[in-house]
Amino acid sequence: MQDLEQLIIETNHLSFGFSKEKQVLNDINLQIPKGAIYGFLGPNGAGKTTTIRILLNLLKPRNGSVKIFGKPVDDDPFRTFSRIGALIETPSLYEHLTGLDNLMITSKMRDIPDSRVREVLEKVGLSSDGGTHVKKYSLGMKQRLGLAIALLPSPDLLILDEPTNGLDPNGIIEIRELLLFLSKEHGVTILISSHLLSEIEKLVSHLGILNDGKMLFQGSVRELQQIRAEQSIIEIDTDQNEKAFNLMVENNQQVSQGKQFLEVRFCNLDQLSRIANLLVTAGLSIYRIQLIESSLEQTFLSFINNPDQP
Repeated sequence: MQDLEQLIIETNHLSFGFSKEKQVLNDINLQIPKGAIYGFLGPNGAGKTTTIRILLNLLKPRNGSVKIFGKPVDDDPFRTFSRIGALIETPSLYEHLTGLDNLMITSKMRDIPDSRVREVLEKVGLSSDGGTHVKKYSLGMKQRLGLAIALLPSPDLLILDEPTNGLDPNGIIEIRELLLFLSKEHGVTILISSHLLSEIEKLVSHLGILNDGKMLFQGSVRELQQIRAEQSIIEIDTDQNEKAFNLMVENNQQVSQGKQFLEVRFCNLDQLSRIANLLVTAGLSIYRIQLIESSLEQTFLSFINNPDQP
């Protein structure tokens, strides 16, 4: 990420452990620019929720520092956290009260106008269920209510831990559109932790990949796309694959024999036409020539399984 970008969240050499023997986080340097939708990815137990709890001052780091809005998190915490909305894992709700009552309690505690309660209920699609007791809510509805509580203060920074947990496909789309709207139209910076890689891919502008408490990748979607392109291959099948293989080697193409087809490391789109012309000129019949792009899931797994060589 560019140093010139204004960072809304910045951690420096952040480390944390619940005991001296077990480090949960090791030298984490988060950089989240203003207006970004930052996808925080990692397998269960990677340290994502622990990191989020430290950002929200719920846990104290063993080493390192945290800045939010350019200031240390301990400087004027009341003012800092008045600008933050958060949803961590399963929301804490009063199940014997209605959804509307839950929001009203929070609005009174944070001195937020009552009119804002109706606004956020509508934003998360719970307008018709505000009068229903929370104990009758589905898991997805509880997640929506938790998100509504996070949105109450009209935050400049939204920190969400698995916000689409329990939502059906339509609910996931609605939450995605809401988050994109908040980012584009209101400039809200969003940190979202999720295991739904396909959904994250449609939403985020920046990514961080965490595993075993270590940051394996951090950067923009464009930077990750470059890595994905480097991991993509061209599959080739002809009537004379041995001859095609030798042609690839003679023309400095990185080729190998895959399970079914020849596999050439992809470099750029012009490469496809050059290979096709080469094979046709050599008199080979082409049965298959196809670009197989690396998915976000494959790239994610390459970081997890081969942290030193993504």
